[in-house]
Amino acid sequence: MLLGWTVAVGADWDPSAIVFASRAAGEDWFCFEQPDRQGAALATLGSAVRLRASGEDRFSRVAREWRSLASGAVADPPDGPAGAGLVAVGGFAFAPDGGRAPHWAGYDAADLIVPEVALARRDGDVRLTLASLAAPDDDVDELAARLSARLAALRHDPLPLLDPAPAGRFQISSVAPPEHYEQAVARAVERIRAGELEKIVLAREVAVHAPTPHDAAAVFGVLRAGFESCYVFCAGRGDAAFVAASPELLIRREGHRAQTVALAGSTHRSADPAVDAHLGEQLLRSDKDREEQAIVVRRIARALRPHAVWVATPDEPRIIKVANIQHLATPIRAQLTEPLGAIELAALLHPTPAVGGEPHAVAAPLIPALEGLDRGWYAGAVGWTDANDDGEFCVALRCALLRGTEARLYAGVGVVRDSDPAAELRETEIKLGALLPVLAG
Repeated sequence: MLLGWTVAVGADWDPSAIVFASRAAGEDWFCFEQPDRQGAALATLGSAVRLRASGEDRFSRVAREWRSLASGAVADPPDGPAGAGLVAVGGFAFAPDGGRAPHWAGYDAADLIVPEVALARRDGDVRLTLASLAAPDDDVDELAARLSARLAALRHDPLPLLDPAPAGRFQISSVAPPEHYEQAVARAVERIRAGELEKIVLAREVAVHAPTPHDAAAVFGVLRAGFESCYVFCAGRGDAAFVAASPELLIRREGHRAQTVALAGSTHRSADPAVDAHLGEQLLRSDKDREEQAIVVRRIARALRPHAVWVATPDEPRIIKVANIQHLATPIRAQLTEPLGAIELAALLHPTPAVGGEPHAVAAPLIPALEGLDRGWYAGAVGWTDANDDGEFCVALRCALLRGTEARLYAGVGVVRDSDPAAELRETEIKLGALLPVLAG
């Protein structure tokens, strides 16, 4: 039986900083924030239960396991900010069998953790939840003592600062030559113009070898400060950390309400406000980018309609701006007719054409064949769900896998019939610019 105990704590408790400061060697941890949404944060430590699966049905299998656990749990009634109480946190790989490459060890195709410690925050309201899996013959006093010791071990140190001038040299290299990527885009354009598919997203992998081990806590702190509108997360597995500042919501479920955002089409930013505005206007008028955006909107709306009373999509996309890039975005809302949980909704939408392709059945086998890499959790779904099946998952973009002195960065672009290989390569460089300066000194 799963047990949970939730209390309010001080508004000065920083969930992610506490988790980074308190984690033991080899322990799993998870931090998930969107700073400009009233300081929304969920940070967790340890593992009371781990839910894992692979294959096409990995979402539904994990959802069933979590629902079974949560329905039989003994815990305080849900109260406080979103994410307070018993939760399952983690992610899903892009592909049904993704994450098999050695560097993705520990990140299964579906991998959710019910944490021992969870801290949820929204608008200064912070709640602490302790959880444990109890067997019938467990001693209650021993269980209470273990949870008390866990609470007493929490440390309130601030996030460390990133070393601005580390000793030694960084080495940056594309895992495959840039020319390989341009050739892949060209082959994809040929297939699109031949009528085989409408769109396909192709990604690159870049490795950064540092003179000293990458500090996940310091990297997370830089991203949190610099990308306040993004979903800034860090999923730690043993000695590895998967970090990101993603601009893209896959799904947010609050009761019968569901929200998502179609995000496709991008351009760079400028320090000159007039130039920056002009770049955004050009993006809004770009036939290539508007086509890419429309494909994503149609697919998401089509996926939600059979499960909704209504699906609302604006007629025109808008521009959203983050630190180094601006995107075309269309917010989409739906009123659900049935109690689909956050995990099941994520399964319904993943992968959107913003990270996969259209039609998906044609694009899915082409993506690894053209890219030549294991995406692992890149472009997968990362987030959380609670005992009511509410929750939110973002698309794992602008991300890096850190393990020791090595960091692997990922960035992709949508390829349509008018795509130019050299231009698409440049767009990946813009997207890599979110993390590359942080990880390469």
